[in-house]
Amino acid sequence: MSELALSRPARVSVPAIAAGALLLGALAVGTAFGARLGALMVVGGLLGMVLYHAAFGFTAAWRVFITERRGRGLRAQMVMLAIAVLLFFPALGAGSLFGQSVYGFVSPIGVSVIVGAFLFGIGMQLGGGCASGTLFTAGGGNARMLITLLFFIVGSLIGTAHFTWWQSLPAFQPVSLVREFGVGGGLVVSLGLFAAIAAFTVVMERRRHGGLERAPAIDTGNRRWLTGPWPLLFGAVALALLNFATLALAGRPWGITSAFALWGAKGFEAIGGDVSQWGYWQASWNAAALEATIWRDITSVMNIGILVGALIAASLAGKFAPSFRIPARSIAAAVIGGLLLGYGARLAFGCNIGAYFSGIASGSLHGWVWLVAAFAGNLVGVRLRPLFFTGEAARKPVAKGC
Repeated sequence: MSELALSRPARVSVPAIAAGALLLGALAVGTAFGARLGALMVVGGLLGMVLYHAAFGFTAAWRVFITERRGRGLRAQMVMLAIAVLLFFPALGAGSLFGQSVYGFVSPIGVSVIVGAFLFGIGMQLGGGCASGTLFTAGGGNARMLITLLFFIVGSLIGTAHFTWWQSLPAFQPVSLVREFGVGGGLVVSLGLFAAIAAFTVVMERRRHGGLERAPAIDTGNRRWLTGPWPLLFGAVALALLNFATLALAGRPWGITSAFALWGAKGFEAIGGDVSQWGYWQASWNAAALEATIWRDITSVMNIGILVGALIAASLAGKFAPSFRIPARSIAAAVIGGLLLGYGARLAFGCNIGAYFSGIASGSLHGWVWLVAAFAGNLVGVRLRPLFFTGEAARKPVAKGC
């Protein structure tokens, strides 16, 4: 062996290390707290990879439709939701799935939901991402999104402090399309609404551009499935299937932001604060989560999986290269956006995942109200972006796919 070979340092494989950490973490969590929880960490990792490789986001899709009337991203969301309700509604109607008792995210509809979703929508455009977008871009190495994530957590904590007051405001009882119309009727209503939204985007896009945007050609051969990018529709199908896997393993759909509130509360208590007297943390399930380790919390474990999965995907794609040169106004937008995202999610019983995706997949009318209010917030957020970003950055999302 030559001296050159002896002196050459071994190349560190970031994807292999990250994948090993994910699998070891899942094994450790599964051994300590049950196999289902360990499996959910792997599901989280797969979600992170799908979100990153398919660049499947909500913020950019909504912004592009608002500013350019391009609806390809919104139509992909409708495909995702359609597959989800076809899978979810029969299971929720039966009350069990593969022997596991299951329930959906069905929440009240009131002032807090409308205000919270509206604030969340503004935060999407200023922060540069939604809940899932913040996680997968932060995990993929976007340093600015780490700032958004930090203040997302802070905003979530503040939201729990004010939660009881917001819940005292007028609200209607939760409405489930599955309970109101049955599985078949709920599917007809939901699929009809998805088709109507998709058709509306087609009409608006053709009116503006004369035709529909063609999806970029992607070579799906060789190592493309490993390194990305993936077709957007593949991401839509995969996310629906992985949310269904979450329902089967956890007994409830995919959520993200309750973990941010929990992380914020634990951090606040670590520096001497006390949240135990806040109404949000006096609810039995939240009090139990606060007392336990985060490794027992389903949402926390899945969020960590998403971060690691996105790191794996970014490294495989050769795009993991964090840059800490962030303009001051962009940092200000990340701070404000993160606070609005966190605060809004707590008021609205969830984010674009827990309230919109999983809420609508659960048949909750609250998910549809969230969609309308959050879209209105995005309209405002798009108009505010030029205050914080200039040139191309004012028109495009801060992080691709967010």
